[in-house]
Amino acid sequence: MNRFLAIALKELRQLRRDRLTLAMMAALPVVQLLLFGYAINTDVRHVPMVVWDQDHSSASREIVETLVATGFYAMEGEVFGYPEIERVMRSGRGRVALVVPPDYEASIGRGQTTTLQLVVDGTDPQIVASALNTVSSLVATRSATAMVTRLGGAGPPLSLEPTLWYNPEQRTAVFIVPGIIGVILTMTMVMLTAMAIVRERERGTLEALIVSPVRSVELMVGKILPYVAIGYVQVTLILGVGRVVFNVPFVGSVPLLYLLTFLFIAANLALGLVFSTLARTQQQAMQMSFFFLLPNILLSGFAFPFEGMPEPAQWLAQALPLTHFLRIVRGIALKGSTFWDVLPEVYWLTGILCAFVALASLRFRKKLN
Repeated sequence: MNRFLAIALKELRQLRRDRLTLAMMAALPVVQLLLFGYAINTDVRHVPMVVWDQDHSSASREIVETLVATGFYAMEGEVFGYPEIERVMRSGRGRVALVVPPDYEASIGRGQTTTLQLVVDGTDPQIVASALNTVSSLVATRSATAMVTRLGGAGPPLSLEPTLWYNPEQRTAVFIVPGIIGVILTMTMVMLTAMAIVRERERGTLEALIVSPVRSVELMVGKILPYVAIGYVQVTLILGVGRVVFNVPFVGSVPLLYLLTFLFIAANLALGLVFSTLARTQQQAMQMSFFFLLPNILLSGFAFPFEGMPEPAQWLAQALPLTHFLRIVRGIALKGSTFWDVLPEVYWLTGILCAFVALASLRFRKKLN
């Protein structure tokens, strides 16, 4: 028993000296509690919506205002035709489009049946279910009220025609597989470079880098470049397997996706270098990599709808490279988005990449201590 206690006491003393591990052990349950309890919300609200109002009547404006008042939709503006709806959907500025027919108010006044069309971005099944349920309930309520006050005639005076774009069959694989590209790249790229500087220190080769004429920025970029090719191999494998095994469509430009993937790979590699400059051992670098992976999966929109999170969580998610890459890869692969459609996400990824490279360069000091 004394020997057991002696070993246990030794482990506690070693753990006490490892302040970084102690900090992560204390922070991990708190972060998980906040993420799961506060940020994660499967009840989708404030879904971006555009309206094509061909009637421009008080009745059409009233139904739009009623939809916005439910809190499930956020009015993003008015469009004038299906091509404009498609552009809005491709860029991600709108997830739902309400199409009001030109004779909406007149048909209701004459007691004739009129149909509202709801165009929904079908790439995320959770948003589709929420959007259709809310509008269907509203239309059913309005139709029942109109039938009570209406004299004569048969059938409901108001109906809903849902139209799903990009994933009409509502297959989960179509939504998940492109997102897996970002998750796997985040996990492997951050982990590989997180141990780069630490490995040099543990092997005793850091002194050679310190006395070399290589500047800090040059060292950081040189550490990143070899792993970029590995990232592209992973992207190619996932796209190929997803197409062959899960029949996931790819309707956009493959060269454009590969071009923009470089920003995402480089951003994750740069972040791994930041972790590498903070960690003293490879074990600490590994722990920080896993610690970073959790908020990426929970906040980026990979597993839970981005629109369902509260605003502070959305602000935090904007600082994650995966948030913007998911919009890029899903937009290009499933919607055929162009470079101009995803340009805001390109700006975000470029800024994040520059910030991580600068931070890693500042953290790495060419001296042993």
